[in-house]
Amino acid sequence: MTTPPEESIEKFGYRQELQRSLSFADLMIYGLIFMVPIAPFGIFGTVYQASGGMVALAYIIGLVAMAFTALSYAQMAQAFPMAGSVYTYAGRGIGAPVGFMAGWAILLDYVLVPALLYLVASAAMNSFVPAVPVWAWLIGFVLLNTVVNYLGIQMTARITRVMLVAELIVLAIFLVFGAIALAMGRGTAGFLTPIFNPATFSLTVVFGAASVAVLSFLGFDGISTLAEESKEDARTLGRSMVAALALAAVLFVVQTWVAALLVVDGPKLIAEGDPTGSAFYDAARYAAGPWLSVLTAVATAVAWGFANSLVAQAATSRLLFAMARDRQLPSFLARVDPRHKVPVNATLAVAAVSLILGVYLSTREDGIPLLSSLVNFGAMTAFLVLHVSVIVHYLVRQRSRNLLAHLVVPVLGFVVLLFVVINASVAAQTLGFAWLGLGLLVLLAGYALGRRPTLPSEVS
Repeated sequence: MTTPPEESIEKFGYRQELQRSLSFADLMIYGLIFMVPIAPFGIFGTVYQASGGMVALAYIIGLVAMAFTALSYAQMAQAFPMAGSVYTYAGRGIGAPVGFMAGWAILLDYVLVPALLYLVASAAMNSFVPAVPVWAWLIGFVLLNTVVNYLGIQMTARITRVMLVAELIVLAIFLVFGAIALAMGRGTAGFLTPIFNPATFSLTVVFGAASVAVLSFLGFDGISTLAEESKEDARTLGRSMVAALALAAVLFVVQTWVAALLVVDGPKLIAEGDPTGSAFYDAARYAAGPWLSVLTAVATAVAWGFANSLVAQAATSRLLFAMARDRQLPSFLARVDPRHKVPVNATLAVAAVSLILGVYLSTREDGIPLLSSLVNFGAMTAFLVLHVSVIVHYLVRQRSRNLLAHLVVPVLGFVVLLFVVINASVAAQTLGFAWLGLGLLVLLAGYALGRRPTLPSEVS
């Protein structure tokens, strides 16, 4: 008989405050929306250039890296079915100070990703309606999502279902017309070129591209932040993460494979890049005309600015809630609205950060690349700690004999991710390590002031 979720959280010294209403399907859909089934639309040109045209291969390697991570997430979610993601898993699996640093690292992902999504979407909408400035679109997206998230997790779940269907319809339209164009002999490259191009192949190139491609996969881990809102057992959380990742990977590889075969001038795209972010839309125009280009571009703007940022804001607020509940962030962020059962102050804080950062970076030419590099570095670093947490908790502390799940998988995941981080851009490494250094100073200051990180004791 499965242990009720309410008993699971109380066992670790917490009181159930959030509303348990999410099913396996809700969690999986949430993860898919967070990853955005059409995410490659917006960064296709960047990945194409970085991978030397082997964009599908970059996504496959990104999948391998994230698959190991998803399996490690599933193990830790089963052991500690609470909100907080890597912060909770590292804190409980290794120690509270390590948990703080892991939480600090992934804050770089969670807190900044809504601002990135709002900025990309607002810039896209501005290109269609120039009379409305980027900052105005951004404010509109932030206000809309904040209201929806405040109304409760069930409202968010209902809207994400509708948005997922809409995105899949747009993707299906692109794939159908792309396939028709290829069947008519309009392909611009060999069929296997998107997965292997001998003229440009090298491990450094492919792994460097994978460090960009993994941006599309970030989000499956957001499911872990909803642990205290799942109405099913802890194993369901892990299964939903793996299922969402697998489905997204299939969609990413298929759409980028088709798009790569429809790039009009591949060598030029590799040499000059995609500064306007229009490479995918140009491929869509080549396949079926301007109408498909407009459809895919608008779908990207709505998916990033509303659907994806909606669930990103929800996930981030749960991370802030978990850290504040343990007194590792200001306590006001732990306040739960008594009517809607959501962390209201954390939700508003995420909205404020997104608004301020988004408006400021909308004035900078390097705003989107800067945010993207920071988001990726924060996530990858936190995932490295996650794999270590699995080994320490299960293999060292619990004396587990399941060497595949508790040693082989986390070690392989760690190695692949480390290679991706090493091959990331220098800017991402510099800014990322600066952020980690700041976190270490905050941690040391806490020790100096007598506020050593602690977690509620487990109740026997």
